[in-house]
Amino acid sequence: MTSPRPAIVWYREDLRLSDHPALHAAASTQAPVVCIFVLDERTPGVRPLGGAARWWLAQSLRALQESLRDRGASFVLRRGSASTVIAGLAREVDAGAVYWNEIAQAPQQRAADQVAAALGGVRTHRSPGDLLVAPSQIRNKENRGLRVFTPFWRRVQSLGDPPKPVPAPTKLNGISGIASDALEDWHLEPTRPDWAGGLRENWRPGEAAAQARLKAFLAGGIAGYSGDRDRPDREGTSLLSPHLRFGEISPRQVWHAAKFAAAEHPRLSSDIDKFLSELGWREFCRHLLYDVPDLATRNLQASFDAFPWKHDTKALRAWQRGLTGYPIVDAGMRELWHTGVMHNRVRMVVASFLVKHLLIDWREGEQWFWDTLVDADAGSNPANWQWVAGCGADAAPYFRVFNPILQGEKFDPDGVYVRRWVPEVKQLPDKVIHQPWTATPLELASAGIELGKTYPRPIIDHKAGRERALAAYASIRNA
Repeated sequence: MTSPRPAIVWYREDLRLSDHPALHAAASTQAPVVCIFVLDERTPGVRPLGGAARWWLAQSLRALQESLRDRGASFVLRRGSASTVIAGLAREVDAGAVYWNEIAQAPQQRAADQVAAALGGVRTHRSPGDLLVAPSQIRNKENRGLRVFTPFWRRVQSLGDPPKPVPAPTKLNGISGIASDALEDWHLEPTRPDWAGGLRENWRPGEAAAQARLKAFLAGGIAGYSGDRDRPDREGTSLLSPHLRFGEISPRQVWHAAKFAAAEHPRLSSDIDKFLSELGWREFCRHLLYDVPDLATRNLQASFDAFPWKHDTKALRAWQRGLTGYPIVDAGMRELWHTGVMHNRVRMVVASFLVKHLLIDWREGEQWFWDTLVDADAGSNPANWQWVAGCGADAAPYFRVFNPILQGEKFDPDGVYVRRWVPEVKQLPDKVIHQPWTATPLELASAGIELGKTYPRPIIDHKAGRERALAAYASIRNA
């Protein structure tokens, strides 16, 4: 009896063993399994990772490599165009088949098609892997994706539970002696300067950490989620976004674990429903990206092509560094730089401040987030920026300009979040912590603050900024 020819599993944005349909299918054949990750920075249209995401990728690959090694599988790292690399590996090992999970994004689908073409007669096996529901299942009468979240989410829920997650293989047959790049040679992690200290301090990438975080959140953190998720001064969110971004855990796993928790603890059902709707928003953004591949560069609403954006390098730099003079905005931008994430409520506040108070193009903010977020997602990042700017799908009303003072007072009433990230103002009384310029000279002196020196004055007056924004939005509406 002849031994089956080796099976190659192409890892992409799915760096896990459990609920990995491609790995499960390959392992089921009993053939030797060779797993590969290709750092593809050559295939046109595939967006290069930002700095923080590159750091996360390195840690996640190390964790995956260890997990695969424990089960006996080979894990190969190579750099280049995916089609060239995988076709070359298939020839090296005389592969009988190549397996991968699909990514419902046009550039990644083109890359997968190129791989299939380059493999010639080698059998390919594609599995769904990054969504709850395929975009083809959520279409309108014109065969287009839905642009409003609520009917989209209702449609997803009406389809019932997604397939149950498949288990991780307990043992794999590997092949030794296959050449692989050293991860360190990819230079994914910063060295000079090493700015990743805060990332190392706050995160443990990898599948095991993702599973542990989900379990802990559903066991305790989910209680009160509906309200606490808006409070940056509390630990009220799941912090699963970077794990989902790199596929260390799948949306199907999150869905089924949450549904099980709701069945076990009915009193938590409203919090769990809200949590699942946030998973639904990720799905919505991914479906939107499926229909609009240039989501990060093109206004979904063409009227915004005439918007009078301002080119203000000084203001942009102050925003990036967390030196706008508005503590809630500055706290968010500093949290982002140190930890690679930002609380979701604060993301909306800082984004609104950039595009509305400062009238700086949303694409500038989207690009900064892409480079500094460990959870920078090709769908959610541009879709959320367009939502705030008012030019996207299901967009916020143009006249909604977040007041950074009121947002701080409402969602960080005791100044806990601001005091953590903006220590210059931590000695101020609660009543002025979100607007230091209104403090009395005695309060400023007692707090050791000299406005304009130890902490900046606001780079723009809120009322003036709001009026200017409304005028700018009115100009394109009138046109």
